[in-house]
Amino acid sequence: MTTAITPDLSGNYTIDPAHSRIGFVARHAMITKVRGSFTEFVGTVFVDAEDPSKSSANVVIEVASVDTRNADRDGHLRTNDFLDVANHPQITFHSTSVELKGEEKVLLTGDLAIRGVTQRVTLDFAYDGAATDPFGNHRLGFEGTHTISRADFGISWNAALETGGVLVSDKIVLEFELSLIKGA
Repeated sequence: MTTAITPDLSGNYTIDPAHSRIGFVARHAMITKVRGSFTEFVGTVFVDAEDPSKSSANVVIEVASVDTRNADRDGHLRTNDFLDVANHPQITFHSTSVELKGEEKVLLTGDLAIRGVTQRVTLDFAYDGAATDPFGNHRLGFEGTHTISRADFGISWNAALETGGVLVSDKIVLEFELSLIKGA
């Protein structure tokens, strides 16, 4: 496994959905966390290890693939109360800049579009290393999180609790565990 982003790692990559996760965490009833993920997404990444500012990433997530392990909740998330899959079937991210911080940290800034609203975000990724799998695929691994306000994306549905507070937190933690395959 290679632990530094070296020039030989430069090239075009695709996100391997079978070995990656794009998910989220929300507070529920102010006392617990609910985790979910999207099971259908595609992404391309260009890595320029010699000049990281020339690197880029593009991701498209199919909103209907949301999965929180509860069919009723998933159905509600697909409605106009939350993600409005009928009018906004995809979440997209297009990078605008990439900055390498040391050998193990990447700051990826770009435009995140959810429900027809685009916000500029900076995602903080840890570089987990590079390896060649038993099938000859050259892989890179990255993990990261980023907290957004769902209200910033026009998602404001909620329900007041008798004990105070609300049913669903405004702050949502996005989670990324990515395995990239070179030249796939």
